[in-house]
Amino acid sequence: MPKHILVAYVEDKPGVLNRVASLFRRRAFNIESLTVGRTEQEGVSRMTIVVDADENMARRIEANLYKLVNVLRVDDVTDKPAVVRDLALIKVSAANGRRAEILQLADVFRARVVDIEERSLMLEVTGSEDKIEGLLNVLKPFGIIEMVRTGIVAMARGAEAVSANPPQVAAEVSEPELLDSRLALAHSV
Repeated sequence: MPKHILVAYVEDKPGVLNRVASLFRRRAFNIESLTVGRTEQEGVSRMTIVVDADENMARRIEANLYKLVNVLRVDDVTDKPAVVRDLALIKVSAANGRRAEILQLADVFRARVVDIEERSLMLEVTGSEDKIEGLLNVLKPFGIIEMVRTGIVAMARGAEAVSANPPQVAAEVSEPELLDSRLALAHSV
């Protein structure tokens, strides 16, 4: 099943993440990756949700997200030109004089060394899922001690911004007024 990347702008309030996760649980949608962080707008967080879903299922997920009170906007960026990144920290065994070989591989994948110990080193790599999977595959023979990934973040390319606010001419309404109107609209639904 194809992956869909949904970007949801939500009010930065307690319980919002739980409501979103509960929606996925109730509808039996599996979340492959979920990343949440602050945005340029105070009081608004951005969720990047990766799901295994066909086109029809992705539209249903989007519609269900809009039913949640604290969701301000949802965009499917799957087929849009976008920068999609993941970050991984990988602790790998560097025993038996294999450190130089690991460092060469890290250089090929543009990974940074963030910690070195006598018998291990930790790499930080940022990029596409394929790039990270590729690095993990070449490091497996050395012995991966520990690994963690942040999950995908995505942003549409180009000058246009995808934000919690609908597109407006900047001179018409100030940014705080736009946010206030969206938050008021979300509470009235």
